[in-house]
Amino acid sequence: MDINHDLDRDIPVIDWEPHLAERTKSMESSAIRELLKFAQDPEIISFAGGLPAPDLFPIREVEEACIYVAREQGMKALQYSATEGYYPLKQYLADSMHKYGIPATPENVLLTNGSQQALDLIGKIFIDPGRFVLTGRPTYLGAIQAWRTYQGKFHTMRLDDGGMVVEEVGRAYEKVVQDSGRPPAYIYVLPNFHNPAGTTLSLERRIQLAEIATKLDLVVVEDDPYGQLRFEGEFITPICNLIPERTIYLGTFSKILAPGLRLGWIVCSESLMKRLIQAKQGCDLHTGTFVQYVANDICQRGILKPHIKKLIAVYKERRDTMLDALTEFWPEGCQWTDPEGGLFLWARVPESIDTERFLKEKALKEKVAFVPGIHFYPNQDGGTNAMRLNFTYAPPEVIVEGIRRLGIALKKELGQK
Repeated sequence: MDINHDLDRDIPVIDWEPHLAERTKSMESSAIRELLKFAQDPEIISFAGGLPAPDLFPIREVEEACIYVAREQGMKALQYSATEGYYPLKQYLADSMHKYGIPATPENVLLTNGSQQALDLIGKIFIDPGRFVLTGRPTYLGAIQAWRTYQGKFHTMRLDDGGMVVEEVGRAYEKVVQDSGRPPAYIYVLPNFHNPAGTTLSLERRIQLAEIATKLDLVVVEDDPYGQLRFEGEFITPICNLIPERTIYLGTFSKILAPGLRLGWIVCSESLMKRLIQAKQGCDLHTGTFVQYVANDICQRGILKPHIKKLIAVYKERRDTMLDALTEFWPEGCQWTDPEGGLFLWARVPESIDTERFLKEKALKEKVAFVPGIHFYPNQDGGTNAMRLNFTYAPPEVIVEGIRRLGIALKKELGQK
Protein backbone atom coordinates (compact mmCIF):
# COMPACT_ATOMS: atom_id res chain seq x y z
CA MET A 1 0.00 0.00 0.00
CA ASP A 2 1.33 3.44 -0.93
CA ILE A 3 0.81 5.41 2.30
CA ASN A 4 1.83 8.73 0.79
CA HIS A 5 -0.61 8.29 -2.07
CA ASP A 6 -3.33 7.41 0.44
CA LEU A 7 -2.63 10.61 2.39
CA ASP A 8 -2.94 12.70 -0.76
CA ARG A 9 -6.50 11.63 -1.43
CA ASP A 10 -9.32 14.15 -1.20
CA ILE A 11 -11.00 14.08 2.23
CA PRO A 12 -14.69 14.98 2.27
CA VAL A 13 -15.63 18.16 4.15
CA ILE A 14 -17.97 17.42 7.03
CA ASP A 15 -20.41 19.92 8.54
CA TRP A 16 -19.61 19.48 12.22
CA GLU A 17 -22.34 21.76 13.58
CA PRO A 18 -25.12 19.11 13.72
CA HIS A 19 -22.79 16.89 15.78
CA LEU A 20 -21.95 19.46 18.44
CA ALA A 21 -23.51 20.02 21.85
CA GLU A 22 -26.27 22.59 22.20
CA ARG A 23 -24.04 24.73 24.45
CA THR A 24 -21.65 25.46 21.59
CA LYS A 25 -24.26 27.75 20.07
CA SER A 26 -23.60 30.22 22.88
CA MET A 27 -19.82 30.16 22.37
CA GLU A 28 -18.17 33.15 20.75
CA SER A 29 -14.59 34.07 19.97
CA SER A 30 -13.12 36.64 22.33
CA ALA A 31 -13.14 40.08 20.76
CA ILE A 32 -9.84 40.78 22.51
CA ARG A 33 -8.20 37.61 21.16
CA GLU A 34 -9.31 38.63 17.68
CA LEU A 35 -8.03 42.16 18.12
CA LEU A 36 -4.67 40.90 19.34
CA LYS A 37 -4.09 39.63 15.82
CA PHE A 38 -3.69 43.27 14.82
CA ALA A 39 -0.79 43.54 17.23
CA GLN A 40 1.17 41.28 14.89
CA ASP A 41 1.37 44.23 12.50
CA PRO A 42 4.41 46.20 13.72
CA GLU A 43 2.91 49.43 12.38
CA ILE A 44 -0.19 49.20 14.57
CA ILE A 45 -0.10 50.57 18.10
CA SER A 46 -2.44 48.41 20.13
CA PHE A 47 -4.16 49.42 23.36
CA ALA A 48 -6.47 46.41 22.98
CA GLY A 49 -4.93 43.61 25.02
CA GLY A 50 -4.77 43.40 28.78
CA LEU A 51 -1.05 42.90 28.43
CA PRO A 52 1.62 43.51 31.06
CA ALA A 53 4.82 45.17 29.88
CA PRO A 54 7.05 42.47 28.33
CA ASP A 55 10.14 44.60 28.90
CA LEU A 56 9.54 44.18 32.65
CA PHE A 57 9.25 40.40 32.72
CA PRO A 58 11.82 38.97 35.20
CA ILE A 59 13.35 36.79 32.51
CA ARG A 60 16.68 36.17 34.19
CA GLU A 61 15.03 35.29 37.50
CA VAL A 62 12.63 32.88 35.79
CA GLU A 63 15.56 31.28 33.95
CA GLU A 64 17.44 30.82 37.22
CA ALA A 65 14.36 29.33 38.88
CA CYS A 66 13.83 26.90 36.00
CA ILE A 67 17.44 25.72 36.18
CA TYR A 68 17.30 25.34 39.96
CA VAL A 69 14.00 23.47 39.93
CA ALA A 70 15.08 21.13 37.13
CA ARG A 71 18.40 20.39 38.81
CA GLU A 72 17.33 20.15 42.45
CA GLN A 73 13.65 19.15 42.31
CA GLY A 74 13.25 17.75 38.82
CA MET A 75 11.93 14.31 39.75
CA LYS A 76 9.05 15.91 41.68
CA ALA A 77 8.52 18.96 39.49
CA LEU A 78 8.10 16.86 36.33
CA GLN A 79 5.71 14.39 37.95
CA TYR A 80 1.93 14.41 38.38
CA SER A 81 0.82 16.45 41.39
CA ALA A 82 -2.13 17.06 43.70
CA THR A 83 -5.16 18.79 42.23
CA GLU A 84 -5.13 21.32 45.07
CA GLY A 85 -1.69 22.60 44.12
CA TYR A 86 1.86 22.68 45.49
CA TYR A 87 1.57 23.14 49.25
CA PRO A 88 4.57 25.46 49.83
CA LEU A 89 3.25 27.86 47.18
CA LYS A 90 -0.23 27.73 48.70
CA GLN A 91 1.33 28.53 52.09
CA TYR A 92 3.18 31.50 50.60
CA LEU A 93 -0.01 32.83 49.02
CA ALA A 94 -2.01 32.39 52.20
CA ASP A 95 0.62 34.27 54.22
CA SER A 96 0.80 37.04 51.60
CA MET A 97 -2.97 37.49 51.46
CA HIS A 98 -3.15 37.98 55.23
CA LYS A 99 -1.57 41.39 54.63
CA TYR A 100 -4.70 42.37 52.68
CA GLY A 101 -7.11 40.91 55.20
CA ILE A 102 -8.00 37.83 53.15
CA PRO A 103 -8.69 34.89 55.47
CA ALA A 104 -6.71 32.24 53.61
CA THR A 105 -5.01 29.05 54.72
CA PRO A 106 -3.24 26.55 52.46
CA GLU A 107 -6.29 24.30 52.82
CA ASN A 108 -8.69 26.80 51.28
CA VAL A 109 -6.42 27.84 48.36
CA LEU A 110 -6.77 26.06 45.01
CA LEU A 111 -4.17 26.72 42.30
CA THR A 112 -5.54 27.04 38.77
CA ASN A 113 -4.39 27.54 35.21
CA GLY A 114 -4.76 31.30 35.39
CA SER A 115 -7.77 33.02 36.89
CA GLN A 116 -9.60 32.33 33.62
CA GLN A 117 -9.78 28.66 34.60
CA ALA A 118 -11.05 29.76 37.99
CA LEU A 119 -13.93 31.57 36.27
CA ASP A 120 -14.66 28.49 34.18
CA LEU A 121 -14.70 26.19 37.23
CA ILE A 122 -17.08 28.53 39.04
CA GLY A 123 -19.40 28.53 36.04
CA LYS A 124 -19.20 24.76 35.82
CA ILE A 125 -20.37 24.15 39.39
CA PHE A 126 -22.91 26.99 39.72
CA ILE A 127 -24.56 27.67 36.35
CA ASP A 128 -27.37 25.59 34.91
CA PRO A 129 -28.74 26.54 31.47
CA GLY A 130 -30.75 29.73 31.81
CA ARG A 131 -29.53 30.59 35.31
CA PHE A 132 -28.68 34.24 35.90
CA VAL A 133 -25.47 35.85 37.10
CA LEU A 134 -25.50 39.38 38.52
CA THR A 135 -22.68 41.62 37.35
CA GLY A 136 -21.80 45.20 36.50
CA ARG A 137 -22.47 47.00 33.27
CA PRO A 138 -19.77 46.88 31.80
CA THR A 139 -17.90 43.80 33.07
CA TYR A 140 -14.92 41.59 32.25
CA LEU A 141 -15.23 40.04 28.79
CA GLY A 142 -13.48 36.81 29.83
CA ALA A 143 -16.11 36.14 32.49
CA ILE A 144 -18.91 36.68 29.98
CA GLN A 145 -17.27 34.25 27.58
CA ALA A 146 -16.66 31.60 30.25
CA TRP A 147 -20.18 31.63 31.63
CA ARG A 148 -22.00 31.78 28.31
CA THR A 149 -20.45 28.38 27.63
CA TYR A 150 -22.67 27.01 30.40
CA GLN A 151 -25.66 28.83 28.90
CA GLY A 152 -25.84 31.32 31.72
CA LYS A 153 -27.72 34.61 31.47
CA PHE A 154 -26.77 38.01 32.85
CA HIS A 155 -28.62 40.67 34.78
CA THR A 156 -26.53 43.81 35.08
CA MET A 157 -26.23 46.89 37.26
CA ARG A 158 -24.81 50.30 36.42
CA LEU A 159 -21.26 51.38 37.11
CA ASP A 160 -20.40 54.97 37.92
CA ASP A 161 -17.10 56.57 38.94
CA GLY A 162 -17.31 54.69 42.24
CA GLY A 163 -17.75 51.28 40.65
CA MET A 164 -20.85 49.11 40.72
CA VAL A 165 -23.97 50.91 41.97
CA VAL A 166 -24.58 48.48 44.81
CA GLU A 167 -27.99 49.89 45.76
CA GLU A 168 -29.35 48.27 42.56
CA VAL A 169 -28.41 44.74 43.69
CA GLY A 170 -31.58 44.12 45.69
CA ARG A 171 -33.87 45.13 42.83
CA ALA A 172 -31.79 43.08 40.40
CA TYR A 173 -32.09 40.04 42.67
CA GLU A 174 -35.88 40.39 42.87
CA LYS A 175 -36.13 40.81 39.08
CA VAL A 176 -34.14 37.64 38.46
CA VAL A 177 -36.30 35.64 40.88
CA GLN A 178 -39.45 37.04 39.25
CA ASP A 179 -38.29 36.25 35.71
CA SER A 180 -36.62 32.88 36.25
CA GLY A 181 -38.24 31.47 39.38
CA ARG A 182 -34.90 31.01 41.16
CA PRO A 183 -32.23 33.25 42.67
CA PRO A 184 -29.11 34.23 40.72
CA ALA A 185 -26.13 31.91 40.91
CA TYR A 186 -23.90 34.66 42.33
CA ILE A 187 -22.86 38.27 41.93
CA TYR A 188 -19.56 38.94 40.13
CA VAL A 189 -17.50 41.91 41.31
CA LEU A 190 -14.16 43.41 40.25
CA PRO A 191 -13.61 45.79 43.18
CA ASN A 192 -10.07 47.04 42.45
CA PHE A 193 -9.23 48.91 39.23
CA HIS A 194 -12.11 47.33 37.35
CA ASN A 195 -11.63 45.69 33.96
CA PRO A 196 -12.65 47.48 31.77
CA ALA A 197 -13.83 50.57 33.68
CA GLY A 198 -10.75 51.25 35.82
CA THR A 199 -12.96 52.11 38.83
CA THR A 200 -12.52 51.08 42.46
CA LEU A 201 -15.40 50.07 44.72
CA SER A 202 -15.42 52.20 47.87
CA LEU A 203 -15.37 50.69 51.37
CA GLU A 204 -18.90 51.98 51.96
CA ARG A 205 -20.17 50.13 48.91
CA ARG A 206 -18.29 46.97 49.86
CA ILE A 207 -19.91 47.01 53.29
CA GLN A 208 -23.30 47.66 51.70
CA LEU A 209 -22.80 44.77 49.26
CA ALA A 210 -21.77 42.46 52.11
CA GLU A 211 -24.94 43.34 54.02
CA ILE A 212 -27.16 42.81 50.97
CA ALA A 213 -25.48 39.51 50.09
CA THR A 214 -25.94 38.24 53.65
CA LYS A 215 -29.59 39.27 53.72
CA LEU A 216 -30.33 37.64 50.35
CA ASP A 217 -28.12 34.56 50.87
CA LEU A 218 -26.18 35.62 47.77
CA VAL A 219 -22.75 34.26 46.83
CA VAL A 220 -20.10 36.87 45.88
CA VAL A 221 -17.34 36.15 43.35
CA GLU A 222 -14.60 38.71 44.06
CA ASP A 223 -12.18 38.83 41.13
CA ASP A 224 -9.00 40.69 42.11
CA PRO A 225 -6.28 40.34 39.45
CA TYR A 226 -5.01 43.91 39.85
CA GLY A 227 -5.34 44.65 43.57
CA GLN A 228 -1.58 44.60 44.26
CA LEU A 229 -0.97 47.12 41.45
CA ARG A 230 -2.11 50.19 43.41
CA PHE A 231 -0.35 53.41 42.38
CA GLU A 232 -1.95 55.74 44.90
CA GLY A 233 -4.66 55.97 47.51
CA GLU A 234 -5.30 53.69 50.46
CA PHE A 235 -5.76 49.94 50.42
CA ILE A 236 -9.44 49.03 50.81
CA THR A 237 -10.69 46.03 52.79
CA PRO A 238 -11.65 43.17 50.44
CA ILE A 239 -15.19 41.84 50.37
CA CYS A 240 -13.73 38.45 51.28
CA ASN A 241 -12.74 39.92 54.65
CA LEU A 242 -16.27 41.17 55.32
CA ILE A 243 -18.17 37.99 54.41
CA PRO A 244 -15.61 35.17 54.04
CA GLU A 245 -18.27 32.49 54.41
CA ARG A 246 -20.00 33.49 51.14
CA THR A 247 -17.17 34.98 49.07
CA ILE A 248 -15.11 33.23 46.40
CA TYR A 249 -11.90 35.20 45.93
CA LEU A 250 -9.76 35.00 42.78
CA GLY A 251 -6.12 36.02 42.30
CA THR A 252 -3.50 35.55 39.61
CA PHE A 253 0.22 35.73 38.87
CA SER A 254 -0.54 36.93 35.33
CA LYS A 255 -0.42 40.63 36.17
CA ILE A 256 2.25 40.57 38.89
CA LEU A 257 4.73 38.06 37.45
CA ALA A 258 4.01 36.82 33.90
CA PRO A 259 0.83 35.68 32.12
CA GLY A 260 2.68 32.95 30.24
CA LEU A 261 2.98 30.97 33.47
CA ARG A 262 -0.82 30.53 33.50
CA LEU A 263 -1.05 30.40 37.26
CA GLY A 264 -3.91 31.71 39.36
CA TRP A 265 -5.74 30.76 42.54
CA ILE A 266 -9.11 30.53 44.26
CA VAL A 267 -9.81 31.16 47.95
CA CYS A 268 -13.09 29.80 49.31
CA SER A 269 -14.56 27.74 52.13
CA GLU A 270 -13.23 24.21 52.41
CA SER A 271 -16.73 22.78 51.87
CA LEU A 272 -16.99 24.47 48.46
CA MET A 273 -13.35 23.62 47.70
CA LYS A 274 -14.34 19.94 47.42
CA ARG A 275 -16.64 20.69 44.48
CA LEU A 276 -14.09 22.91 42.75
CA ILE A 277 -11.46 20.18 43.07
CA GLN A 278 -13.84 17.64 41.53
CA ALA A 279 -14.55 20.02 38.63
CA LYS A 280 -10.84 20.65 38.09
CA GLN A 281 -9.96 16.96 38.16
CA GLY A 282 -12.30 16.36 35.26
CA CYS A 283 -10.68 19.23 33.37
CA ASP A 284 -6.90 18.91 33.75
CA LEU A 285 -6.15 16.76 36.83
CA HIS A 286 -3.95 19.55 38.18
CA THR A 287 -2.14 22.74 37.24
CA GLY A 288 1.32 22.17 35.78
CA THR A 289 3.67 20.96 38.50
CA PHE A 290 6.84 22.48 37.05
CA VAL A 291 5.39 25.98 36.75
CA GLN A 292 4.19 25.84 40.36
CA TYR A 293 7.66 24.92 41.54
CA VAL A 294 9.17 27.74 39.47
CA ALA A 295 6.73 30.32 40.82
CA ASN A 296 7.31 29.09 44.37
CA ASP A 297 11.09 29.41 43.98
CA ILE A 298 10.68 33.01 42.77
CA CYS A 299 8.39 33.83 45.68
CA GLN A 300 10.51 32.13 48.33
CA ARG A 301 13.69 33.90 47.14
CA GLY A 302 12.02 37.27 47.75
CA ILE A 303 11.91 38.27 44.09
CA LEU A 304 8.18 38.87 43.68
CA LYS A 305 7.62 41.76 46.11
CA PRO A 306 10.34 44.09 44.73
CA HIS A 307 9.23 43.15 41.23
CA ILE A 308 5.69 44.34 42.02
CA LYS A 309 7.11 47.64 43.35
CA LYS A 310 8.94 48.08 40.04
CA LEU A 311 5.75 47.39 38.09
CA ILE A 312 3.84 49.96 40.14
CA ALA A 313 6.40 52.69 39.44
CA VAL A 314 6.52 52.03 35.70
CA TYR A 315 2.78 51.54 35.25
CA LYS A 316 1.99 54.72 37.16
CA GLU A 317 4.23 56.65 34.78
CA ARG A 318 2.51 55.07 31.78
CA ARG A 319 -0.95 55.80 33.15
CA ASP A 320 0.02 59.43 33.71
CA THR A 321 1.45 59.59 30.21
CA MET A 322 -1.82 58.35 28.72
CA LEU A 323 -3.92 60.75 30.78
CA ASP A 324 -1.77 63.70 29.71
CA ALA A 325 -1.91 62.61 26.06
CA LEU A 326 -5.70 62.26 26.17
CA THR A 327 -5.97 65.81 27.47
CA GLU A 328 -3.63 67.11 24.78
CA PHE A 329 -4.80 65.26 21.67
CA TRP A 330 -8.45 64.27 22.02
CA PRO A 331 -11.33 66.54 21.00
CA GLU A 332 -13.82 68.10 23.38
CA GLY A 333 -16.74 65.93 24.40
CA CYS A 334 -14.60 62.94 25.39
CA GLN A 335 -14.33 61.63 28.94
CA TRP A 336 -12.21 59.00 30.66
CA THR A 337 -11.64 57.43 34.05
CA ASP A 338 -8.55 58.11 36.18
CA PRO A 339 -7.71 54.70 37.70
CA GLU A 340 -5.74 54.44 40.94
CA GLY A 341 -4.01 51.31 39.67
CA GLY A 342 -4.36 48.32 37.39
CA LEU A 343 -4.00 48.17 33.62
CA PHE A 344 -6.92 50.01 32.03
CA LEU A 345 -8.89 53.16 31.68
CA TRP A 346 -12.34 53.54 30.15
CA ALA A 347 -12.97 56.30 27.64
CA ARG A 348 -16.24 57.67 26.30
CA VAL A 349 -16.50 59.62 23.06
CA PRO A 350 -19.47 61.64 21.75
CA GLU A 351 -22.62 59.53 21.38
CA SER A 352 -22.63 60.06 17.62
CA ILE A 353 -19.60 57.75 17.36
CA ASP A 354 -20.09 53.96 17.28
CA THR A 355 -16.68 52.79 18.50
CA GLU A 356 -16.92 49.37 16.85
CA ARG A 357 -17.50 50.94 13.44
CA PHE A 358 -15.00 53.68 14.26
CA LEU A 359 -12.31 51.10 15.00
CA LYS A 360 -12.73 49.36 11.65
CA GLU A 361 -13.25 52.41 9.47
CA LYS A 362 -11.05 55.06 11.07
CA ALA A 363 -8.76 53.94 13.91
CA LEU A 364 -7.14 51.01 12.11
CA LYS A 365 -6.45 53.25 9.13
CA GLU A 366 -4.49 55.45 11.54
CA LYS A 367 -2.67 52.28 12.70
CA VAL A 368 -4.06 52.17 16.26
CA ALA A 369 -6.35 49.63 17.99
CA PHE A 370 -8.53 49.38 21.12
CA VAL A 371 -11.44 47.26 22.36
CA PRO A 372 -14.89 48.73 21.59
CA GLY A 373 -17.02 49.12 24.70
CA ILE A 374 -20.00 47.08 23.56
CA HIS A 375 -18.07 43.82 24.03
CA PHE A 376 -18.04 44.37 27.81
CA TYR A 377 -21.84 44.51 28.02
CA PRO A 378 -23.23 40.97 28.41
CA ASN A 379 -26.61 41.91 26.99
CA GLN A 380 -25.22 44.26 24.31
CA ASP A 381 -27.16 47.12 25.92
CA GLY A 382 -24.50 49.81 26.16
CA GLY A 383 -20.94 50.84 25.50
CA THR A 384 -21.48 51.77 21.86
CA ASN A 385 -19.59 55.04 22.33
CA ALA A 386 -16.96 53.69 24.75
CA MET A 387 -13.59 51.96 24.52
CA ARG A 388 -11.12 50.23 26.81
CA LEU A 389 -7.53 51.44 26.65
CA ASN A 390 -4.58 49.52 28.11
CA PHE A 391 -1.74 51.73 29.38
CA THR A 392 0.76 49.14 30.63
CA TYR A 393 1.98 47.37 27.50
CA ALA A 394 3.53 50.19 25.49
CA PRO A 395 6.38 52.51 26.56
CA PRO A 396 5.54 56.20 27.13
CA GLU A 397 6.59 57.49 23.70
CA VAL A 398 4.45 54.85 21.98
CA ILE A 399 1.49 55.67 24.22
CA VAL A 400 1.71 59.34 23.24
CA GLU A 401 1.85 58.50 19.54
CA GLY A 402 -1.04 56.04 19.78
CA ILE A 403 -3.29 58.50 21.61
CA ARG A 404 -2.32 61.17 19.09
CA ARG A 405 -3.39 58.88 16.25
CA LEU A 406 -6.70 58.15 17.98
CA GLY A 407 -7.20 61.89 18.42
CA ILE A 408 -6.66 62.44 14.70
CA ALA A 409 -9.16 59.69 13.88
CA LEU A 410 -11.74 61.08 16.32
CA LYS A 411 -11.45 64.59 14.92
CA LYS A 412 -11.91 63.26 11.38
CA GLU A 413 -14.98 61.34 12.55
CA LEU A 414 -16.40 64.53 14.10
CA GLY A 415 -15.52 66.66 11.08
CA GLN A 416 -12.94 68.66 13.03
CA LYS A 417 -9.46 69.74 12.03
